[in-house]
Amino acid sequence: MTRNLEWSDIAVRLVCTVAAGALIGFNRGEHGRPAGLRTTILVALAACLAMIEANLLLSTTGKTADSFVNMDPMRLPLGILSGIGFIGAGAIVRRDNFVVGVTTAATVWFMTVIGLCFGGGQIVLGLVGSGIGMIVLAGLIKAEERMKQERQGTFSIVVDPSGPSEDDIRASLAEANLKISSCAFVYNPETRSAEFNCYLRWKAAAFESKVPDVVRVLAVRAGVIRIAWNPQVK
Repeated sequence: MTRNLEWSDIAVRLVCTVAAGALIGFNRGEHGRPAGLRTTILVALAACLAMIEANLLLSTTGKTADSFVNMDPMRLPLGILSGIGFIGAGAIVRRDNFVVGVTTAATVWFMTVIGLCFGGGQIVLGLVGSGIGMIVLAGLIKAEERMKQERQGTFSIVVDPSGPSEDDIRASLAEANLKISSCAFVYNPETRSAEFNCYLRWKAAAFESKVPDVVRVLAVRAGVIRIAWNPQVK
């Protein structure tokens, strides 16, 4: 922070903050994320204004430069960081076994820190941080999409006495790299049909959503009455 803050300094800090918020917000909004253009700009701008206000409230009379850290106005940006956690928490949603919105919450918190950097006069640090953040959000998204992630889902098959046995079904699933976490068995003595309900785990990239070939192969096997494939969606 500077002792004597001029309006030209305030203008530079505000312009850098809005530009950084717009850059990150445009990227998030383009991908349909909750923390879009307006949200990131407002979050960064609020943090910047809080830091500028703390700078203006610093009394330099009778104080040395190394005493600034002990002054009460420095609690204002710390309160901003604590309060922004409520916005971030609202962006995180749990769906069954999957948690979504963590990156959105992290983006909101990140933009708060960027705003504090610009508001405190650390222009170079804020610009470098914004550049790194943009690389992480835009540049690494392709790499993240191609990473193999653990998936989960259920597989159900009903067979008559002429259909594949449990060992055959397990072997087919294992060859397709589908690991069985648990398996339930139901037998109907009237129709002499057997039903296998399996909970599966496997690894696949984010864009891989097609039905596995093993499901289609088992579906046309003799003696198969019904088959169902139900992956859990993130």
